[in-house]
Amino acid sequence: MSRRWSRTIYVGNLPGDIREREVEDLFYKYGRIVDIDLKVPPRPPGYAFVEFEDPRDAEDACAGRDGYNFDGNRLRVEPAHGGRGSGGPSHDRSSSFGGGGGGGGRRGVSRHTDYRGMAFYR
Repeated sequence: MSRRWSRTIYVGNLPGDIREREVEDLFYKYGRIVDIDLKVPPRPPGYAFVEFEDPRDAEDACAGRDGYNFDGNRLRVEPAHGGRGSGGPSHDRSSSFGGGGGGGGRRGVSRHTDYRGMAFYR
């Protein structure tokens, strides 16, 4: 594959009551996790960005967990576009949702920018 892999993956369609530890449990076997940025919006589904130490681990995690049935939810796992570890300009995809779950990840430092993504609900 000619695509240059990011170290960060996007994990979508997470249950609304997901915890960071559960995300870690889903992905630890693929390699060393550097950061988990879990987002739980007011209305499910939730999503997360998981950063690995090695881009090959991120690639393996995508291959191994995309479509995985977790707690009745079929996970969507793909490379994160424009996030940390992508080799390009850093565009952090953090957003501010009120309520539980989110923020900061393992490093304990929140990396919020003025950029705010839009949530679309069906």
